[in-house]
Amino acid sequence: GHGPPVGAVLVPHRHGVPREVLAQPRGEVRVPLAHVLAERGVGARLVGREPRAQPLFAGPISRPEARGLMREPLEVYLDVAAVRRDAANLGQLAPRLLADAVLHVAAVRAQPAAEAPERDPEVVQRLGVAGPPQTVVLGFGADMRYLTGYVAPALERLTALVVPARGEATLIVPRLEAGMAGDAPAMRGGHVATRPFGETDDPFALVAAAVRAGARGNGGSFDVAVSDRLWATFVLRIEAALARDGATVALRLASAVLGALRMVKAPEEAALLRAAGRAVDTVVTAITSGRLVGRTENDVAREVRERLTSAGHEVASFAIVGSGKNSASPHHEASAKVIEAGDAIVLDIGGQFGGYGSDTTRTIWVTGPNGAVPPTDDFLHRYAILKRAHQAATDHVRPGVSCESVDQAARAVIEAAGLGERFFHRTGHGIGLEEHEDPYIVSGNTTPLVPGHAFSIEPGIYVEGLNGARIEDIVLCGERGVDQLNLTSRELYVVAG
Repeated sequence: GHGPPVGAVLVPHRHGVPREVLAQPRGEVRVPLAHVLAERGVGARLVGREPRAQPLFAGPISRPEARGLMREPLEVYLDVAAVRRDAANLGQLAPRLLADAVLHVAAVRAQPAAEAPERDPEVVQRLGVAGPPQTVVLGFGADMRYLTGYVAPALERLTALVVPARGEATLIVPRLEAGMAGDAPAMRGGHVATRPFGETDDPFALVAAAVRAGARGNGGSFDVAVSDRLWATFVLRIEAALARDGATVALRLASAVLGALRMVKAPEEAALLRAAGRAVDTVVTAITSGRLVGRTENDVAREVRERLTSAGHEVASFAIVGSGKNSASPHHEASAKVIEAGDAIVLDIGGQFGGYGSDTTRTIWVTGPNGAVPPTDDFLHRYAILKRAHQAATDHVRPGVSCESVDQAARAVIEAAGLGERFFHRTGHGIGLEEHEDPYIVSGNTTPLVPGHAFSIEPGIYVEGLNGARIEDIVLCGERGVDQLNLTSRELYVVAG
């Protein structure tokens, strides 16, 4: 194809790149991502004021067959090494952000504004006091990473963070992983004690002992909140260890305690989500500008994953490439199907950038050479309705409106056009350390939006057996309205392919 090099960041000239650099070879043009973020008010440590919501990516490259559908053409390609280096620097901040800045948010919310400290390293201990359960027990996954900065291996050996109502928080960890656990910010800073166990030790007894040590009141009754995704084999054995000697055990989900905290992103988290959005946008631009006809969905998906990691993602989480009738299957797995002229393609891609998720969807129509098979009138009609629905939901985002009302804003447009049955999934999902998390943009969720909520807006219209289309952006609820983190064009990408 004729698109940018793998991992290239595309920057309009208004960001301080002189037009003269256009005469240079692509590989010699260097405008680091850190410079661009600095232009947006994000400092080297990603702290301070919220980045300004100004466009960084102007849209897809203006190719002859696509010209007229896109916004201003992008003019400068940045070299891959610079992008990769700057992305790595951003990613290294994630553990500190999670164990320090994010926990500060919890401390602020727990106190009157006038008493809110600049920093509260003991907020992990205070979590149990503020919540209804006596103790919170978290296994590997996003909750543990959120509170400690530690990414525990998801293996058969138990790793558990025990946060009691009183006393110190403790990480029960296999001895062979104690070194890397101890290097994580919360443990390294002395805020969480580490309790390694050997191969013949009983880690469930250690968890039970830590819970008992911090239990309030009657030691014969335990009220424990556990990770929502803690494996059943661990939950049952922790429960059995606590129930010894006739104690009663009540288990509940830790999301009741942590959900409200994780749902509202701190400025540092928002900065990482914004950087993730910019990185994934470069991949959309590259794929829509490259060759598609004659390639399999699997081959395009492979390229997507390579470009995601080259653009700074540590993990390429998914690459949905649904062509032809497969575009009507929202969660289609890329297959051996060969992309042909006249195919619609739903391209839904994302990964983890500094621990935080990216997720975007654009729809492509491949005409073949010389525009041989243009989009059908029916498809263009459906896409126009979809674009209005996406815009209606986006415009509706502001503090105080309910999550379900954002869903309804998109759904009302599609239903009014008589295509309601063709839109059969929710409008969006929250995003952060997990690709799907609270808040969910769906009917029945009356949670009011507040500044810091991050979620997708992704209506779709699908005609099974024929084709489908979807548009997806990640957005933040800002103080005065929506802040869109994906900035590539939302028009139908009509390309020769």
